[in-house]
Amino acid sequence: MGTKNISMAVIRRLPKYHRYLGDLLDKDIQRISSKELSDIIGFTASQIRQDLNNFGGFGQQGYGYNVEALYNEIGKILGLDKKYNAILIGAGNLGQAIANYSGFRKAGFEIKALFDANPRMIGLKIRDFEILDSQEIESVVKENEIDIAILCIPKNGAQEIVNRLVSVGIKGVWNFAPIDLEVPKDVIVENVNLTESLFTLSYLMSEIE
Repeated sequence: MGTKNISMAVIRRLPKYHRYLGDLLDKDIQRISSKELSDIIGFTASQIRQDLNNFGGFGQQGYGYNVEALYNEIGKILGLDKKYNAILIGAGNLGQAIANYSGFRKAGFEIKALFDANPRMIGLKIRDFEILDSQEIESVVKENEIDIAILCIPKNGAQEIVNRLVSVGIKGVWNFAPIDLEVPKDVIVENVNLTESLFTLSYLMSEIE
C-alpha cells in the first residue's frame, strides 16, 4: 500500500509504536488489543486503529494485534529492514556522543567515518574511528556509498557543507545545526534543534506554574 499521502503526524507516531511494541516483545507478550495499547502508549484506541489502518489491516476482531507481526511491519514501513551508511560531520562533544551510541548500528545505521575541520581534532580516535579532515568528505562518500550525513556543526558553514554533500549524492541529512538548510526536493532533511526543544519545555513548564 502506498504511503505518499500519509500525514506527517501519523508518520511521526510510528517510531513510538515501534518502541513500545519492542518493549512488549521483550516481555514475551504475543498479542494486544488497541485498548491495551492505548493504556500503554497514551494515544486513544480509535487513534491507534486509524493510524494503523493507513497501512493495511493489522488487527483481528476479537483478537487484537499480533505484537511481533505488527512490530516487524512497522519496522518495514519505517525502512528499518534496510541498511544505511552514514558519515558524521563535527566531532565535538555532541558528535562524539552520537558516534558512541550503539543503538544506531542495531537499527541498521552504520557510521562509516567522522569528520572535523579543526586541525587539533584531525587524527584523534573516537571509538573505532580516526577523525578525518572535512576536505576528504567527497572522496569518502563516493568510496563508501554513503546514504546519510549527520551534521553536528555550528550553523556557520553548514549550508556550504550540505551543498558539497548534495553534489556527491547524499539523499538524507540528520541536522543538529541550528539552521534551516536549503536542499533539492529529492533530499530529505530531518532537523533536531536542541534549543527549540528546550524552549518548548520551558514554555510548557511556565504554563503549569
